[in-house]
Amino acid sequence: MMGPAHSLSGAAAWLGVGAAAAAAGYPMPWPVLLVGALICAGAALAPDLDHKAATISRSFGPLSRWVCEIVDKLSYAVYKATRKQGDPRRSGGHRTLTHTWLWAVLIGAGTSAVAISSDRWGVLAILFVHLVLAIEGLLWRATRGSSSEVLVWLLAATTSWILAGILDKPGNGADWLFTAPGQEYLWLGLPVVLGAIVHDIGDALTVSGCPILWPIPVGRKRWYPVGPPKPMRFRAGSWVEVRVLMPVFMLLGGVGCAAALNVI
Repeated sequence: MMGPAHSLSGAAAWLGVGAAAAAAGYPMPWPVLLVGALICAGAALAPDLDHKAATISRSFGPLSRWVCEIVDKLSYAVYKATRKQGDPRRSGGHRTLTHTWLWAVLIGAGTSAVAISSDRWGVLAILFVHLVLAIEGLLWRATRGSSSEVLVWLLAATTSWILAGILDKPGNGADWLFTAPGQEYLWLGLPVVLGAIVHDIGDALTVSGCPILWPIPVGRKRWYPVGPPKPMRFRAGSWVEVRVLMPVFMLLGGVGCAAALNVI
């Protein structure tokens, strides 16, 4: 899928988690619901770090383009080193390492580790990175063009500062779900994991499928492209994605938000 659909699906997924948490007796304070949805929307773009033409590659100027080149080469090296006889030969690393459940878990665990081991600046950095991505994904038409980059960074930085200040206040969710001393913001890794998994599921619906299960082998393949039957798949950016899936994500997100806030 394309960036806007990935971001919408990520936000909708976290709002759905908010509804499920409320039903299970662990309601999210509204700042957690909002921040989690934004982080998840941003994290749903992050697996495309292995693609030099993806939205994330231009989100942070030359730095993100350089990181994408490194991740692409790393992913390709891992693919070549671990492919089985049934896996096809390929010339790049897109839709390999960063499109797996293992990557999602590791990147989420890393986020949680940074959140609980660093001071306020670590939390601000996590918020800033994911808010930049969320803005690029959700407001993709408005952020086209290099002249908008600085404005996006300023908006993300300002919003991150405000949201971090709100979360820091007692009862606003810094210790949501994990209440032991020293576990504040441990939950920040959850929307990151969810965003990455939702991205992979979205890509699995497209023509090429997605090797979500790696490194678990399936038959003669270690990089098995998980997906529905081929007649049910669609091309990224097609009318199915734009006219069907994106409105569905918006609807599900609205319902999830209302349920999480006990409006319905």
